[in-house]
Amino acid sequence: MENGHDCAHKSAWNKGKIVGQKAPLKLKDIWAIRVRLQLTHRTRELALFDLGLDSKLRACDLVNLRVKDICHGDRVSPRAIVMQKKTSLPVQFEITAPTRDAVEAWIKASALTSEDYLFPSRMHKSEHLGTRQYARIVDGWVNEIGLDPALYGTHSMRRTKATLIYRRSKNLRAVQLLLGHTKIESTVRYLGIEVEDALEIAEQTEI
Repeated sequence: MENGHDCAHKSAWNKGKIVGQKAPLKLKDIWAIRVRLQLTHRTRELALFDLGLDSKLRACDLVNLRVKDICHGDRVSPRAIVMQKKTSLPVQFEITAPTRDAVEAWIKASALTSEDYLFPSRMHKSEHLGTRQYARIVDGWVNEIGLDPALYGTHSMRRTKATLIYRRSKNLRAVQLLLGHTKIESTVRYLGIEVEDALEIAEQTEI
């Protein structure tokens, strides 16, 4: 099972914490967080939130993004492709118009260049936002709208859009590609699909 820091392979980040599959955000939660970030003019966090949802990247891949990874010239591209740290395989993702606007506003406000990390760290010892810092930011978002931070995490961000896409399309292969999973079984476990649901999909698939 994946967790919020599955790329790091360092110390026991989950020591003393409640662990397990983190819940995806619901549409009402997404809008509640987004509106708060917009109203409080948190440009950096809005860009991080929207791109985190659209990209469906693991925390370590999201925080390692450079401006050039998602931009063509001074514009954010509608699609991007990055190499995943965990699998060393590329994954492609869409960047919707609202997300492009949010990210472009952040890049402009921060005067970031093509080679800069998209989300620079505010701590001197790190060039870019760390996965633990990202996790604390996500905890803050869910806490602000009255959700239990113990039930959510950075993988909630990764799972949210994938879960919505699956519920609307029932297309496991599409979700597998979007998440960059090498095995369909990983996608089934990751989405928390019930066995009956999986069997129903299989029965409707002719070969």
